[in-house]
This record gives sequence, structure tokens and C-alpha cells, in this order.
Amino acid sequence: MQQRKHSIQVKVGNILIGGGAPVVVQSMTNTDTADIDGTVKQVIELARAGSELVRITVDRNEAAAAVPYIREKLDEAGYDVPLIGDFHYIGHKLLHDYPACAEALAKYRINPGNVGFKNKRDTQFGLMIETAIKNNKPVRIGVNMGSLDQDLLTKLMGENNASEKPVPNYEIAREAMVQSALASAKRAEEIGLSADKIIVSGKVSVVQEMVAVYEMLAQRSDYALHLGLTEAGMGSKGIVCSTAALSILMQQGIGDTIRVSITPAPNAPRTEEVVVAQEILQSMGLRSFMPMVVACPGCGRTTSTTFQSLAEDIQGYIRDNLPRWKEEYSGFEDLTVAVMGCIVNGPGESKNANIGISLPGTGENPAAPVFIDGEKAMTLRGENLDGMITEFQDIVENYIATRYVKL
Repeated sequence: MQQRKHSIQVKVGNILIGGGAPVVVQSMTNTDTADIDGTVKQVIELARAGSELVRITVDRNEAAAAVPYIREKLDEAGYDVPLIGDFHYIGHKLLHDYPACAEALAKYRINPGNVGFKNKRDTQFGLMIETAIKNNKPVRIGVNMGSLDQDLLTKLMGENNASEKPVPNYEIAREAMVQSALASAKRAEEIGLSADKIIVSGKVSVVQEMVAVYEMLAQRSDYALHLGLTEAGMGSKGIVCSTAALSILMQQGIGDTIRVSITPAPNAPRTEEVVVAQEILQSMGLRSFMPMVVACPGCGRTTSTTFQSLAEDIQGYIRDNLPRWKEEYSGFEDLTVAVMGCIVNGPGESKNANIGISLPGTGENPAAPVFIDGEKAMTLRGENLDGMITEFQDIVENYIATRYVKL
């Protein structure tokens, strides 16, 4: 893996982005921001899941008026997670008319493609930047393919069509995204916003297009970069596409903060996008958020589903207890737990983990050796899965309590 590309560091609330700081996880609420209690509840859920920044929609007067109350309630509940205001179309007006909103937010998100149109664009963009300067707030200049500056795109398309060697239209769209983002960032600097108050993004919904756009942004600037595959989709498709795009870029050292924009299933928790983002970073070795469970996929040697049930239960147990462990211990995030299904790789993988259990496969003796830090510590026996789960949970709990620093 290449070293992280140098970028200018930006401070958002109490969080550092870029300049060698760890890649930051962020998310976005899907509540009506005017619903103060509902939004506070979801922000807390996202923060508890590990979202270090949370973006909220500020789209109308009622939403802007609610922001300072949301901030106040979060502070009262002990959650200092920075809030980002997502502005489109009338952001300049809302920030001006609701100064308490402008002050309560830790960062403003501005989309150059719809900050204003025709002769109003520069004026309204300038007003938002001036508000950011007045309140000492950073901004994200976030370009999206779905709301790209059509005047700029038309201009570049015309120039390309008139060229002796025109390039494919998708290359022109990429160039338009990059030019829009960097021209807007430069304009913000000309107005007086310093480069250490600017984060840039160029989000599209196609993996290879996203990779190309961010590679261009990284080559042409040293602004901190927010990565995200916008409108990634639902379920495995959204997770796989987001993982592919983010991993390619971060493997090159590109990216300072990420969001996984997956569509949750009906009634599914909004926190899924935070979990996926954390797992991407941890799987790549960039950060550690929680103990990792290694489990085999199963095969003809593992006709029993015991190891599957145990792995699922331990994964849930770890996630449920994570908030408590974070308050009580330091360093446990690097813990690895292996739950293996037969004798082929079971003992070896179990020895390589901090805690490992090798369950019996088809035809094997009904015994499950447990390894702690590479050494066999005990053997669990019995047909009662619930009893085995409880015993193994106790082993994990005792390991954390005795091996990591108590806060």
C-alpha cells in the first residue's frame, strides 16, 4: 500500500481530516431535520456506531431553525459529534436568515452545480463562503455527476466537438467535474477562505468513473478529499461497489474521509453504512475499530451449522458490547477472534488469532479446542450450543478484561 497522499489538514469541530490524520468515517441522517427529536435520536445512533461526522439536510426554513436545538440536545446528551449542513439551492439564504444554524454547524456542504444558476451562481456561492469565513467554518465543495454544472459541461462538450481529435463524452464529463470542483475551491480562496478550510469531493455512481475523477483531483490539487460512491444502491451491490471504489483509491493513498452511501432496506438501521465504512478501513489495515471475527465459509466437512451460529453470535456480542468496552478499555480494537469449522484449517487459524476455537467437523470427535494467544487453553465439549456460546463469550470478556488497559 502506498503512503497516504499529502493533503492540507482541515479541522472539523474536534476532528482532523487530511494531513496524515487517520481516514475519518462519516454518515448522513435520513430524518426530516425539522423533526428535532427524531434527528437527535438518529445522530446519536450513528455516533454510537462510530460515525465521526454526521451530515444533516438543511433544505428549508424549518430545518435551519431546528439545527441549533439539535446541537443543544446532542451536547446535553454528551455527544459532541460535529454536524455538517447539506445545502442546495437556497443555502445562502438559510445561512443568512438563521445565523444560529450557521454557528451550530461544524461544516457546510456546498454543491457548485446547484448553488445558484446563471448570473446568480457566483453571488450566491460567494455569500455562502463569506458566511463560512465569518463563522470560522470549513466547507466541502462537493460536485456530483447527477447535478453537474450544465453550463460548464456544455462549454467543454462544444470545445471537444470542435476539436480535431475529440475524446469520448465520459472523459469530458470527468473533466467537467474536476474543473468545477477546483475552480470553486480556487474561487473560495480568492474570497478569503483559507485552503485549510476546504474539503473537495467528486461523487459519481459508477466505480471506474469515481476512481478516475478522484485520481485527477489528487493529481491536480492538495485539498483534503472526501470519498464516496454516491447512490451506490442496496444490499450486496451497494456494499461491493462502494468497497471496490474506495479500496482502489485508498490503496493509492488517496482519500481523507469516507462515506458509504448505501440504501438501507426498509426498517433496516441507518447505521449499516457506518459499519461497512469501518469494515472497509479495518480490512485494509488503515484503522482498527472493533475486534474482528475470522470464520471459515463452511464446506462438505462442516455439515453442522454450529460454527455458523457461534460466529454470528460472537460477532453480534462484540458489536453489542463495543460501546461499553470503549468506555472501559484501551487497545482492544486489535483483538482477533477465530471461529473455525473443522480440523483442516481450524487449529492453525485459531492459533494465529488472539482467541480461537476449532469446532468439530463431520465425523470428528465432539470436542472444540480453544486457543489463546497461540496456545491451547482448554477444550469445550457438549451438544448444548447455547452453553458453548456462553462459555466462549466469557472467554472473550475475560481476555479483554485481563489483557487490555483499563481506563
